[in-house]
Amino acid sequence: MNIPPEAPETIAAPRPPANGQEGAQTDPPAAPAAEAGAITPLPATPATRYAHPLELGTMAVIVAVDQLTKAIVRQVLPLGESRTIIPDLLDLTHVHNTGAAFGLLNAADFPYKPLVMIGIAAVALVAIAAYATQLGFHERIARFGLALILGGAFGNLIDRAVAGYVVDFVDVYWGGTHFWAFNVADSAITVGAILVLLDMIGIGRRHASHPV
Repeated sequence: MNIPPEAPETIAAPRPPANGQEGAQTDPPAAPAAEAGAITPLPATPATRYAHPLELGTMAVIVAVDQLTKAIVRQVLPLGESRTIIPDLLDLTHVHNTGAAFGLLNAADFPYKPLVMIGIAAVALVAIAAYATQLGFHERIARFGLALILGGAFGNLIDRAVAGYVVDFVDVYWGGTHFWAFNVADSAITVGAILVLLDMIGIGRRHASHPV
């Protein structure tokens, strides 16, 4: 019996690429897998801000007004002379203060007094500025008070560094009792200290809101 030979196996021809270009791939190559242990970079965080523009503006205004008023007093009022503004209450008196605020240590005399006073004022200025950076922005009264103190301290420091003394001219008195002569910088320091004390006892303090 004759056995018919097996039909030869048919091999399908490769299908030509759809776009007519030889060797084109229909699927895009797979993206390489991320390496194990790779560190994903964190988004950049904004720089830490230590002062609000309002605080910087307050300090600048205090220094500018303080220096302007002192310059006017030097021009229109000779040293030691007075001009009555409100009788029996307020005079403008041009005096030089070589001591601390409100005439403290003005009568004291010791070697290198101007340099010592400049050094004390500079150290106090740096310490107050460092303390201000530790307060949160929600502590608005304390920060505004410190801005007033810094503006006043810097205004008086300019006088000490340039002339060796501070110009005082506001003379408040009642009858024959005179308060220490002071200036705009001293007033700002006093108001700022009061605001800081009010914040310390909790008056006007605003607490930070808690995140939900």
